[in-house]
Amino acid sequence: MALIEEFERTGSWLFRWRSYLPFVFLPLIVTAVLRYPVIELHPHLHFVWSIISLGVSLIGLAVRCHAVGHAADGTSGRNTKTQVAETLNTSGFYSVVRHPLYLGNFLIALGIVLHSAAPWLVVVFLMAFALYYERIMFTEEAFLRKKFGRVFTDWSNRTPAFVPRLRQWKSAELPLDIPKVIRAESAAVAVIALTFPALELAMHEAQQGNVAIEKSWYILLGSGILLYIIARVMKRQLRRWLKYERILYEAAK
Repeated sequence: MALIEEFERTGSWLFRWRSYLPFVFLPLIVTAVLRYPVIELHPHLHFVWSIISLGVSLIGLAVRCHAVGHAADGTSGRNTKTQVAETLNTSGFYSVVRHPLYLGNFLIALGIVLHSAAPWLVVVFLMAFALYYERIMFTEEAFLRKKFGRVFTDWSNRTPAFVPRLRQWKSAELPLDIPKVIRAESAAVAVIALTFPALELAMHEAQQGNVAIEKSWYILLGSGILLYIIARVMKRQLRRWLKYERILYEAAK
């Protein structure tokens, strides 16, 4: 098998399971959190570092929300079985980076990893992310090149793959679809809202013998759960509406 075919084959497999494979890092994160006594040695510095790491993850979430909210229908979805792209997004975050959703994923995960305050874990994460997403991005771009041809080539020649070139920002062509963002990014919100408080609880329990954490983490947890419930209700209502619309369409034939 040629190397390019091997890259596409493994990239397709990683693309299908991309939502679950990052959870492999959870045992490493827990190990790092339990081994580094940053609370006892530097409690104030630990709180500041926690806010910084949470901020990194929230920036990643904001990137994802903007990219998804301004993307055309049939693009930037959470499809797993096959590549889907009805049109080529080239405005908004897609005007400064070719893979804004993966950039968002990177920042969300990086914030969680940074929260552990373990330098070795950050290095492992960076190496694993580069290897993991390189194959996925290669496969996606092979699909886009075949489908859009010269349009994709021209866009990719002026737009970096992963490190944004902010000076060439072009405002999004489509308005922000807030309901779409809520439905699509509920999982990312849940990951942030659950992971940070959980790591704080584990860290306090392991290093101080109690599970008392700052109220701000409880607020984050509660807000995340509330947004996730709202998103689930919206998804259910959307499915019902689409089903009803389909029934009316069939009856009108």
